[in-house]
Order: sequence, then C-alpha cells, then structure tokens
Amino acid sequence: MASLVPTCVWPVSAELIAALDRHFGDPLDAYVNGAQVWLRNDGPDELMIEWRLHPVAGYRRPDGWATDEVFAAVARPLALGVEAPVGPGELWDGLEAFAAYGEEIEPATLAATTSQALGITPAASGLADHARIGDEWERTGGQVSVIAALLDQLGAGPA
Repeated sequence: MASLVPTCVWPVSAELIAALDRHFGDPLDAYVNGAQVWLRNDGPDELMIEWRLHPVAGYRRPDGWATDEVFAAVARPLALGVEAPVGPGELWDGLEAFAAYGEEIEPATLAATTSQALGITPAASGLADHARIGDEWERTGGQVSVIAALLDQLGAGPA
C-alpha cells in the first residue's frame, strides 16, 4: 500500500531560484546528485518543512564548481536581477516542499504556509507517493524528472 505524503511543487524558474536565495539563503545541504535542501520551521506551530530543489534528469555539475557552490553561483546573480552563468533550468526541474519528519498536515494548509514563506504560490499541491517516484528515479539512475512525476501524481501534468 502506498504511503501518500502531502506535498507542494513549483516548476523551476529564475523567479523561484531568486526567491529561494532571498528568503532562505544557502541550502542546509547540497548533494552530488544536484539536489539542494533547506529544513525550516515554516509550518503551523513551527512544523519542520523540507524544501527540496530537485535536479534535472541526468544532472551534471558544471565543471569547476564544487557541489556546495552550485546554488549560490546561480541564485545570487538571479537575486540581483542579472543573468546567471548557467540557466536554472539546466540544473534543476523544480522545488518540492513537504513535512520533514512525516508529521501530518493537510495539503491545503501546507500550500498556504509554504506560499507565505516563499512568496510564490505552488503550481500544485496534494498527496504524492514518494516511494514510487524514488524507486523510479533509482531504477533509472536519475534519468527521470522527479518534478514531472510529482506534477503528474498531483494532476497538474508535466513540468
């Protein structure tokens, strides 16, 4: 039986990456697979929300950049209103937010609180099967779009 997780999704855009930089700053963690993660008490009663910027399928880190430098190298110029050295869509598909430790939250409440924290309304929200998406991502060696799969599950179509 699938375990459904309340989640919100934003397709990648320069506006989204600039908002992450302005509101959240540097990620708490950056992964070699391209994911960027923030853990913040943005939910009701300071519920911990995990914000995960998902990489594009087949992500490759730009040459000459360390894993923990990628977000800032792209986000800082965008936050300042100038062109980034690499377009955000070349690195990331989009952002997902969900309760970090499996706490219960209604999808509509999650959408409202994440919209307030980020300043951008999610493109989709609802219940997603993380295990199914993660299994497919692992099976293909990262060659599928997590954001497209989330949007499909949430009934919002591909990114």
